[in-house]
Amino acid sequence: MNETQKENDQIQRFSDSFKQALHSLSEAPAFAKSRYQTEVFRLATALMDSDEGMSILYGCAHEFDSAGVFHGGPWERATELIPSLVKAGLKGEGVYPTVETLSELRMLAIAKEKYNHKEVSSVEARKFLIRTIALNLELLFAEPTEESRKRPKVFARAFRLFALLKDEISLDGIQKQLLEEIEFLIAQRPIQNMRLQDLIIYVGKLVLSPQTDIECKLYSYYKAITAPSARTKKAENDSVKYRSLLLELDEKQIDEEITAFIDSNLQKIGLSHPCFAVLIRHLCRESPDKIAYALSLDDSGQAEFEKNKEFCLTLIKVAIFPSTANSMYGFSRVLQRNLLSRSEIKNGLKKLIELDIHADTKKLLMDNQEKNSGLTANSILMAGTLSVLGQPLGVRQGNNPTCQAARGISLWSQHAPGFLLQIITSAARNNLVEMYFEATLLKSNELIEETPLKLDNERLDAVSLIVVPHLNKIYNEMMKRASYRGEDQHKWVNPAFYGRWVSKGFACVFDVTLGKIKHYKDFVRRFFATHHPSFNGGNQLVYPNPVGIFVTDIHGKLLGLHAISIQRVKSFDNKLRVYFYNPNNEGRQQWGNTIKTTVSGHGERPGESSLPFNEFTSRLYAFHFNPYEEGDAYAVPGKIIEEIEDVAQLSWGQSYTWEN
Repeated sequence: MNETQKENDQIQRFSDSFKQALHSLSEAPAFAKSRYQTEVFRLATALMDSDEGMSILYGCAHEFDSAGVFHGGPWERATELIPSLVKAGLKGEGVYPTVETLSELRMLAIAKEKYNHKEVSSVEARKFLIRTIALNLELLFAEPTEESRKRPKVFARAFRLFALLKDEISLDGIQKQLLEEIEFLIAQRPIQNMRLQDLIIYVGKLVLSPQTDIECKLYSYYKAITAPSARTKKAENDSVKYRSLLLELDEKQIDEEITAFIDSNLQKIGLSHPCFAVLIRHLCRESPDKIAYALSLDDSGQAEFEKNKEFCLTLIKVAIFPSTANSMYGFSRVLQRNLLSRSEIKNGLKKLIELDIHADTKKLLMDNQEKNSGLTANSILMAGTLSVLGQPLGVRQGNNPTCQAARGISLWSQHAPGFLLQIITSAARNNLVEMYFEATLLKSNELIEETPLKLDNERLDAVSLIVVPHLNKIYNEMMKRASYRGEDQHKWVNPAFYGRWVSKGFACVFDVTLGKIKHYKDFVRRFFATHHPSFNGGNQLVYPNPVGIFVTDIHGKLLGLHAISIQRVKSFDNKLRVYFYNPNNEGRQQWGNTIKTTVSGHGERPGESSLPFNEFTSRLYAFHFNPYEEGDAYAVPGKIIEEIEDVAQLSWGQSYTWEN
């Protein structure tokens, strides 16, 4: 018997055993199904190690629900599944990748009408799978990564699943979905934009000869970050070759290169080709007067560049390299904000150029940098600082529970950049950050955490990388010291941590002592009286307001508490909206009860999310306010208050006891 025959026989044995295990599971009573699920998952995992086995599982997918494959677990209700969570399931530990794969096979059976689901139509299932594919293109193209090389079997199964999805369903809608994902990410302008770049790179594999409007738009993004000019293509996108090529060009040809990069829309998409950094450095040496034009600066930005030209050239030499090319967007925004004309900013940046960086901090910066980039820790830190100063709403917490620290960096970048530079300098040079809490100086290097936080550094910008660990320790220490006061600690901690930009007035729905929701109507009235222009005397926010929200899932169920900042309250299309900064990696979220945050199309500025005022209020649990600017709470119509309370009680409110 040859090897092929042996493999076929083994697959057949696994198939027979799996079908028997599935039958036993279906016969088992509800209380005992968990005992039979284990064998189903074990055999399913074995079948996933071959194309034939994956097809066998797909052939049984219409029986999964009735048998109880997903009974008692998070995959039980197909209506509650979210495409953005599929990746985490497929890359999880233990049995999670197996169950996630079986869940996708169930969806495929529904999409292909091999299974008539009571709550999910074939169209809905197909939409789910199309979005899942768009969010996981690396699995569709079986792209090897460092992660996949470490866990080859897990990723081989995921690749096999996506190959089956590709064969079974039409990918006609993938391009539209991909364009939506790209443009939503562009609207949020994240500093760490690997996800955006990866999606655009995959365009080249999906759109070989653009013809439709969607394909042409997709291809324009692809061209912008792969070959924005004919000469970058000639240089094979190699920065060294491109540099040599530039040395041979005359002034007219250099102008052609500048125009090509301008057309690639740095300001529009916030991404730069590495060769653009090479061109800017070339202009720095040969034609500095062309830099402002090359960066697409407006009149204000150009004037700022001319006023600080020598220092700008120094910043370019220190921070702008092929591997930090995307920091050019942040640099251009620094100029647009006229920050270099402020002495504390200019002096703070000068200090970073030759700062003696602490050995631990230097290692942190260099370990997170591409190999053979030729950069110093100072260059990496400067590039990151320019990005944070230029993109305050692009700071993200990554896969870390550090929303408070990210919120602080964003707030200081907007309204206290000089203070932020002091924090960056202290963290980089001294490996510590100091803050006062009620006359006590807290030093991050002296604070011991009961459970030290292990940060996922991959999605953190250079500033967050070195600052967040210190800020997190200080914030937690403040929260500890403010415990047992009978009220939410944020009342004291937020003004101490974020600074004088936070108003001292504070409202919270919790009775901390009893753990109950009390006086909710009064809470809502106060928010209207301090934030709604029709009831607060028309007062506008001067500084971002750090507030706490209940995060709920697509069905309105409570997921947890989260820290965000209200940026402004303004009408759009005759409807009042709250525009806010969410340090989460994704600003588009569905919070149930038809509440869906948006990042574009409703007057949002880059990096903002927004919701209609009443919908936002229904997810609020704490906020600060200026007691001297509180308006007419009594004037808020009772009907509006009751509607908001109803929405709250039917969602996160089900997790708490309510008292009037």
